[in-house]
Amino acid sequence: MNILVTGANGQLGHEMRIVSKHTADNFCFTDVVEAEGVETTMLDITNLDAIRSIVKARDVKVIVNCAAYTNVDAAESNQELAERLNAAAPHNLAVAMKEAGGLLIHISTDYVFGGDPYNTPCREDQKGTPTGVYGLTKLHGEQNIMQSGCEYVIIRTAWLYSEYGKNFVKTMLNLTATKPQLKVVFDQVGTPTYAYDLAKAIATILDDYKQALNTKPSTPHYPNSGIYHFSNEGVCSWYDFTKMIAEYSGQTSCDIQPCHSNEFPSPVTRPAFSVLDKTKIKDTFGIIIPYWTASLKTCINNLKQ
Repeated sequence: MNILVTGANGQLGHEMRIVSKHTADNFCFTDVVEAEGVETTMLDITNLDAIRSIVKARDVKVIVNCAAYTNVDAAESNQELAERLNAAAPHNLAVAMKEAGGLLIHISTDYVFGGDPYNTPCREDQKGTPTGVYGLTKLHGEQNIMQSGCEYVIIRTAWLYSEYGKNFVKTMLNLTATKPQLKVVFDQVGTPTYAYDLAKAIATILDDYKQALNTKPSTPHYPNSGIYHFSNEGVCSWYDFTKMIAEYSGQTSCDIQPCHSNEFPSPVTRPAFSVLDKTKIKDTFGIIIPYWTASLKTCINNLKQ
């Protein structure tokens, strides 16, 4: 099967490159920027004709959209750009897959929640109540995909980190190694997601889609289309997350203290509780999700090597 990955040089895109080596599928990795040491096809996903052209030329059956505008603070003053990348571009991908009779796998975010004071894990059918431009534009992207009529799997995830790019784990590894004391918020609770675990989940969904095509090749509808949640298992605050990063990396000299989020003024209010209920993705695809500390340990060991 021919699969196109957008945002291939970001965190999740890099992990998709790794998991792709364990399949017989043909992957085309696209982005708008080059990355050293990997082959990248240039593709601007805000250009529908460019998407149509590559889908036709390569006979693409699935697009995995890892591209997004993810700078939460900067989105507040760049709403037009965030809307174009997070809402209009996914609509273009959806239209192209609708026309090709294929599947769009799209990565969304826990930031579609946050406006209501949740204290139980967020379900897929819960109403989106974003508190900022980033979450709002990602919600618009979801809505655009669903309204397009294409076959889709939307995966909301949270607190993504990996060995690649800029992320919270790598930032905290540096700060705990160089600062005598650090304050980290304890009043925002969620679950970290190791990008490699998410990439493996996407690979499982790709296998499921292939099986569905082979079972009923004349049926255009994919029975498992829908919205799903994926993060690692468990719950923690950013403070707890940082404490484990320091412990697993052996940085014991930094005094890490909990603090309130209002001690770090931000142009956007972040979700106070965005733990995702993952029952649906586990039941539908038989996915076993690692506990967050186990995956964090794996990532930090890989970074040490």
